[in-house]
Amino acid sequence: MGSFAGRYIQNNVIYPAFIHDEVSPSLGMIVMIPCLNEPEIILTLQSLWACDPVLSFCEVIVAVNDSESSSPEIKQFNADTFQKLVVWKLKNDRPNLVLHPIYAQSVNAKHAGAGMARKIGMDEAVRRFNSVSNPNGIIISTDSDCLFSSNYLQRIESCFKNKSCFAATVNFKHRTEEMDDQKQKTGIQLYEDYLHYYKKALDFTGFPNSIYTIGSAFAVRAEAYVKQGGMNRRQAGEDFYFLHKLTKLGTINEINDTFVYPSARISDRVPFGTGASMTKWMNDAEDLTLTYNFSAFLDLKVFFDRIDSLFRINTDDFIRILNELPISVQDYLKSLDFTPKLVELNQNSSSLSAFRKRFFQFFDAFIILRFLNHAHQKHYQRQNLSEAIGQLNEYSNCYRNH
Repeated sequence: MGSFAGRYIQNNVIYPAFIHDEVSPSLGMIVMIPCLNEPEIILTLQSLWACDPVLSFCEVIVAVNDSESSSPEIKQFNADTFQKLVVWKLKNDRPNLVLHPIYAQSVNAKHAGAGMARKIGMDEAVRRFNSVSNPNGIIISTDSDCLFSSNYLQRIESCFKNKSCFAATVNFKHRTEEMDDQKQKTGIQLYEDYLHYYKKALDFTGFPNSIYTIGSAFAVRAEAYVKQGGMNRRQAGEDFYFLHKLTKLGTINEINDTFVYPSARISDRVPFGTGASMTKWMNDAEDLTLTYNFSAFLDLKVFFDRIDSLFRINTDDFIRILNELPISVQDYLKSLDFTPKLVELNQNSSSLSAFRKRFFQFFDAFIILRFLNHAHQKHYQRQNLSEAIGQLNEYSNCYRNH
């Protein structure tokens, strides 16, 4: 078993192959959709089939999955869904757009969940690309409650025509127009505003790897997927971890001129993310009008603006700079025991650009998230979201005009 993913398939893939149809040598894209107890999957497929046609041969894998601990009702619903998909395939397959429903039943309860479901489908996609030796094949991740702009597949295809593109996120907008409940509508709008605020505030700090981490709105080359060890089996937040690991390979593209439209409904399936935030909001357990204080991002910017001066710095000079940094950053760097880390970063960097790259591989999205939580325990109160967005816009314009 040679080719680019042989080793990965041998060591990391849990299930034997689900799909036995021959692979087209011109296979270029595979859309992967996990599906658990999902009433809307046919609408999702209809939306994909209505997309403008692409040049590459495209497969769509729907990974119907349940856990050994799923209720008999869910298992029955999944079994019915799988049958529906088999029938749908017979009526709707096209010469270059083909559906493959697969069914992973009773997944080990310890691992079952969003990450495992994504992993099963994406690993199957890797297997398909590997069998025709296509490391450049595009694996598109979305969800079984999404609809798409008509140019969705075309835009992804053309973005990856650029050889240097190994992964991309896709713009998204929740379908609030379908909602009758005003509180729910407000909640999803706040959640979406927060996602944009968080990403843009990170851009503002000068963090080079800020990305949207939405499981239903990204694509990755098969080879890059394999290089990063594939999808993880986390019950939730699998997309956040996977995509941030991918940033270690370089810059992830952002496709802004096409949209994924996820459903805005409430879900109890995962402990965080859209569905969980919405559930908490509806139960008054989470206030989505409050967010990270913009001051914490300003502090981070002060620190990131001085990174270049840490290259080949001696300890005395570092202590002087440290004492000039905002107190929230000083505190956090001490808690990280940053001084020996800085020595090590410098020892392994032959140039300033190498140092910068290494610095941000260390001071990554996870460390930033921990900094924000740390700063809000000790130094800052959470801030009203629209006020924080206002400040971000004001400061961003200010810097743009200088």
